[in-house]
Amino acid sequence: MKAMVLEAIGQPLRLRHLPNRRPGDGEIRLALEACAVCRTDLHVVDGDLPQPHLPLIPGHEIVGVVDALGPGVDTSLLGRRVGVPWLGGVCGHCDSCTSGRENLCDHAVFTGYSRDGGFATQVVATADFAFPLDGFEDPVSTAPLLCAGLIGWRSLRMAGAGRAIGLFGFGAAAHILTQICRWQGRDAFAFVRKGDDAAAAHAKALGCVWAGSSDEAPPHELDAAIVFAPVGELVPKALAYVRKGGTVVCGGIHISDIPAFPYRLLWGERIVRSVANLTRKDAIEFLAVAAAAKVRTRTTVYPLEHANDALSNLRNGRFQGAAVLVP
Repeated sequence: MKAMVLEAIGQPLRLRHLPNRRPGDGEIRLALEACAVCRTDLHVVDGDLPQPHLPLIPGHEIVGVVDALGPGVDTSLLGRRVGVPWLGGVCGHCDSCTSGRENLCDHAVFTGYSRDGGFATQVVATADFAFPLDGFEDPVSTAPLLCAGLIGWRSLRMAGAGRAIGLFGFGAAAHILTQICRWQGRDAFAFVRKGDDAAAAHAKALGCVWAGSSDEAPPHELDAAIVFAPVGELVPKALAYVRKGGTVVCGGIHISDIPAFPYRLLWGERIVRSVANLTRKDAIEFLAVAAAAKVRTRTTVYPLEHANDALSNLRNGRFQGAAVLVP
């Protein structure tokens, strides 16, 4: 198999030829069709997340066809297209797992971080944490749903049932979530980097009712806001635009420090909360919603060997939507 491997934090990934993987008990092996590139991959490569398992194959928005089964796996999975997300396994018996919050398991395994991921031609995954993608015919357009979509969906649920939803950072997650908001009859307001006319145009083309920079107040108060950009100073700005009783959700796994802000921004029973990882229930719910809403992702495709280019272009905002690697 071929893989793009992170051997040292802050260094470019290196193309390596490795032995083919064999699935163990309860595991499956996928022949990779596509793997989207997530901002979390940047945080892993740049060292923002502590103690990755090195050497490491990043990637956790994986679509592939099951070509080998380990002992104990349902044989009906063989030959099926499945998706593998960030959450790669949990202990199953801690308080979080037994209370329906497996996303908070202290012993969780994460794809492309604590186990090898999908920047490769093969990946081995736990069968119980892979999701059939019957009906999703295009692997490239489907791959971003496995994290940008899933985290966006969990963030939207945490934001509540309000109609006016602010989206700070119009990348892969926000461009999917805008389509979900429209399907649900909500209004999405896009906050983009100052001067990023391309992102603003993309947001409006997808149906956002307004697009502007975070320094611009939206035309009216928001019911909730979701901060996808890893910029802590956006949290007080989001609070300033949210009505009393509204919620600001931090949707990223890493964010720069949130600066001090006056209590008046939080007063009025406003809420600030984070979203961590995902549950298998999230995945099942969201994939059904994405199909019903006919979500269409915008993708820029890179050969597997060009993973470093994809990461660099994501870091510098050189494309709209999501980057996707193909073997």
